[in-house]
Amino acid sequence: MPSRRATRAAGHAGSRPMILEARDVRHWYGEFLALDGVSLAIEPGQVVSIIGPNGAGKSTLVNVLTGVLRPSAGAVRFKGRDIRGLGPARLARLGLARSFQLVQIFPELTARETLQAAAVSRLGRGRRLLAALAADREVARDAEVVAELFGLRERLDAPARTLPQGDKKLLDVAAAFALRPEAILLDEPTSGVSTRDKTGIMEMLVRASRGVGIQALLLVEHDMDIVFGYSDRIVCLQQGRVLADTTPSGLRADDAVLAAMLGRVVLERRREPPPIAAPGGSS
Repeated sequence: MPSRRATRAAGHAGSRPMILEARDVRHWYGEFLALDGVSLAIEPGQVVSIIGPNGAGKSTLVNVLTGVLRPSAGAVRFKGRDIRGLGPARLARLGLARSFQLVQIFPELTARETLQAAAVSRLGRGRRLLAALAADREVARDAEVVAELFGLRERLDAPARTLPQGDKKLLDVAAAFALRPEAILLDEPTSGVSTRDKTGIMEMLVRASRGVGIQALLLVEHDMDIVFGYSDRIVCLQQGRVLADTTPSGLRADDAVLAAMLGRVVLERRREPPPIAAPGGSS
C-alpha cells in the first residue's frame, strides 16, 4: 500500500521482490540517445517520483516502462516478466496501468461512460457497444465504486468536457484506477490544477490506491512540494541518465543534485527567508 511520506532508504532493497524494474535501459531516436543506461527498481508499497529538467528523458522512460516504446537495449520487467514493447493494453491486463488523458480523447462521454469504458477494457468486453453497458451490472458497479473513491459520484452523468479542470484531472486518473492495476504510472497528476487543489488530489490518490489495492505508484511530477510531500523515493534524470535515486530528505541535503533539478536561481530563491512585513500593515 503506497505511503504518504518517505519511510525507507532508496531502492537498495536486496532480496525484496520488485514489482517494476528497468535494467540498463537505452533508447535511441535515430542518432540521439534519449536514455543512457537507466536502471530503477520499484518494490510494492512505494510511491516513486521521476523528476528532471526538460529533455532529461522522462517521457521516453515513461513510454518504455508502459510498453509504448520498445527500448533499444536493456530489460524492463513487471513482476519478473519481460514486458518490453508489449503495449499499454496488454500491460493493463497484466496489472500495470497508465493515465492517458481519456477525458481529452472522449470529451463527449459522461464521467460514468468514461469509467465504464475502462472497466470494460479490464473485463475483456471491449467489443460490446458502450450504449449497452448500463445493463451490465458489474461494469456499472465498478464505475460507481471508483467514482465514490474520487469524489465524483455526484458528477457521474455530466459530460466530461463540462467538468471543472480539477475534476477532469481526477476523472482521467480515476479511469486508470478503474483498470484495477497492481501498479500505476501517473504523468503529472496535478498539472493544470490550482495550488489549492493539488494536495487534495494527492490525498485522494493515496486513499484511492488503498481502496482498489494498488501496490505501487509511479509519478512524473514537476511540483516539488508534491514530490517531497508524497514520495518514498525520487529518481532524478539528467540527459538520459539517473543522476540520483534517493529519499526526499536525501535530495534536500544534496545541493548539487537540487541545483541540477531546479536550477541554481530557483534553488536560491527557495532558500531565501520570507520578506518581513512592514510595521503597521502593507507598504
